[in-house]
Amino acid sequence: MEKNGAIMLTAEDGSEEAFFVVEKAEIAGREYLLVTNEPMDAEETEDEEAEALILRVNKDQEEDETLVYDVVEDEEELVILSKYFEELLEDEVSIEE
Repeated sequence: MEKNGAIMLTAEDGSEEAFFVVEKAEIAGREYLLVTNEPMDAEETEDEEAEALILRVNKDQEEDETLVYDVVEDEEELVILSKYFEELLEDEVSIEE
């Protein structure tokens, strides 16, 4: 659910937290999101590192309209996706400069 530019995610314990989408990617027919729990500030320096998660987007089997976001935890998949998003972000910074 989107609210004020953020995606509201509900944890298994029922708690909700807002995450901000930094980048989207479709790889091998699957959609992934790079998200952070802090909005990205254009004035942040390169020395500052934001905490981020990579989410896999799935559709709920019971309800076609509902999206389910799974945190990518598989080490091999995480390494590949991290490198991919890192390259996307480097390209984006280069274009803006």
